Amino acid sequence: MVAELILVRHGQSLANVAFPAADAAGLLEVEFGGRDADVPLTRTGEEQASALGRWLATLPPGHRPQVVITSPYLRARETWRIAAEASGVDLPEPRTDNRLVDRLMGELELLTRAAVAARFPGEADRRAEAGEYEYAPPAGESFADIRVRLASFLDDLRREQNGKRVVVVAHDSIVLMMRAVVEDLDWEKVLAVEAESGYVRNASISRFADKDGRLTLDRYNVIDHLPPA
Repeated sequence: MVAELILVRHGQSLANVAFPAADAAGLLEVEFGGRDADVPLTRTGEEQASALGRWLATLPPGHRPQVVITSPYLRARETWRIAAEASGVDLPEPRTDNRLVDRLMGELELLTRAAVAARFPGEADRRAEAGEYEYAPPAGESFADIRVRLASFLDDLRREQNGKRVVVVAHDSIVLMMRAVVEDLDWEKVLAVEAESGYVRNASISRFADKDGRLTLDRYNVIDHLPPA
């Protein structure tokens, strides 16, 4: 078992700002293109990453991370890079793992709600029929699929990083579904977590610690280290 697992969602990204605005306006397009993997942080996201670094600097040397693994997506890698620089302390070099990518949306990637309705008119019915846990967009993946890849990731982590303090920097879907894997939650309990704690916030910290050979939740979706919005 790892000694500690800290999950960090990336700082605010351009998509986190642009998509709610575009959806609210019913727009078919957002102000940027390209791949989801290449979406950058906003200035606010960079400031959040710096605040994360300052929090890391407050940890005693014996409590700092020994292993850092990030999603390969730009926004996650940049969050750690900025945090590590802002900390001013010696932190491990990160590595990436493809199992930590955000939910793969396939043909719906970076499409607004209005665009999905216009280009894939039957998708809402298909989603409703499948249910939110099992629904996979065309060429994309479901939350059930995310659970499978995270279970594989956690198995490898336990075997390869036994006794280590590990930080993972990834996405809201990863933080949420990691709770499902670690705590063996069914979908109804996952929804209850989200109802109680809200969406996974940008640059939030969630922490599990080893207790008698099991990872036990210490904190979830905490943003006390961030400056006031």
